[in-house]
Amino acid sequence: MADLAGWRVAFRPQRRYRPRLMQASDLRVALFSGNYNYTRDGANMSLNLLVGHLLRHGVAVRVYSPTTARPAFAPTGDLVPVPAIPLPAGRSEYRLARGLPAAVRRDLEAFAPNIVHVSAPELLGHAALRWAERHGVTRTASFHTRFETYASYYGIGFVEPLLIAMMRRFYNRFDRVFVPSPSMIALLRQWGVSADMAIWSRGIDHDRFRPDRRSLAWRRDLGIGDDEVAIGFLGRLVKEKGLDVFAAVAQELARRGVPHRVLAIGKGPAEDWFAREVPGAILAGYQSGDDLGRAVASMDVFFNPSVTETFGNVTTEAMAAGVPVVAARATGAVDLVVDGETGFLVPPRDIAAYADAIAAIIADPSLRAAMGEAGYRRADAYRWDTANQAVLDGYLELKNGH
Repeated sequence: MADLAGWRVAFRPQRRYRPRLMQASDLRVALFSGNYNYTRDGANMSLNLLVGHLLRHGVAVRVYSPTTARPAFAPTGDLVPVPAIPLPAGRSEYRLARGLPAAVRRDLEAFAPNIVHVSAPELLGHAALRWAERHGVTRTASFHTRFETYASYYGIGFVEPLLIAMMRRFYNRFDRVFVPSPSMIALLRQWGVSADMAIWSRGIDHDRFRPDRRSLAWRRDLGIGDDEVAIGFLGRLVKEKGLDVFAAVAQELARRGVPHRVLAIGKGPAEDWFAREVPGAILAGYQSGDDLGRAVASMDVFFNPSVTETFGNVTTEAMAAGVPVVAARATGAVDLVVDGETGFLVPPRDIAAYADAIAAIIADPSLRAAMGEAGYRRADAYRWDTANQAVLDGYLELKNGH
């Protein structure tokens, strides 16, 4: 019997060892951004909202970015300054970090991240990627801006294929690339990016952007009559946002005698140029908070001819405010605007087609109302908590081997 008992002990089934899955509180994320908070734009607002979401779920986050003495807004989370120089070519409002100096590397190594997240393919992003590769740290990136499209706005369109090749090599070195829309996955695959990709969509502040923020009194103060149709622009006043196309379309509408007003929300280096190109345009300047919600809802048509967008936060904000959208048939907008239902999609840089679309909305108030209502319903699906949780889930998938 003793021998039999020993046999039973020897051949007792052993429990299989299962390693503990990582939780959010186990994550240590080092985020690298060329502009985290010193100049406000859609990309860094998204990054700050992501960091806030991660911190609320117990993730340790440390952000590395150039800084200025007077940032546009307070950063979310711990921000480590990275030395940088003003960007050349007349864009000194942006700063260029030339890499990871010794003091920043020491801080990074003391933080000991288990995930590195890079938000742009500039020098800081390349340095962070090399550091992660050397230290065997999980590498993730997010794609925010189609930098290759900028070349044509600076008269060097011939370098676009080179920029695409550089970005292809860059993003293929990551374990996962987060992109904001299905059209961006299709574009990067077309470029030859074979890295794993996942959607990090965007959300809307639905309390701020809603139809009842519309203010006829505010419009009157700007000189816009109650029965006048205001064509709105929202964003930094820079030509790469399609400002040159916007101006050309406004000129075409004036040539055709289509009644309208132009309402531009934002500031930027092309402000004086735009004022000269579109005489009579109302430049309402920078707006924020509920004032921004009021400005967007007070538009009658939102016009976004930009081809540099990967998502187009401003497009969804206009839709949430019940404003019909006319946009370039390009990445970002094609995932948001239902052509003929929430607005119109137009071939990029087709001035006559843009003018046709806007004129049709101006001429038909019932169409304008129907498109605004359809956009409002469609925008309801865009929620920041849902979008940012997809990134956190993606981090955990990578760390847990799913």
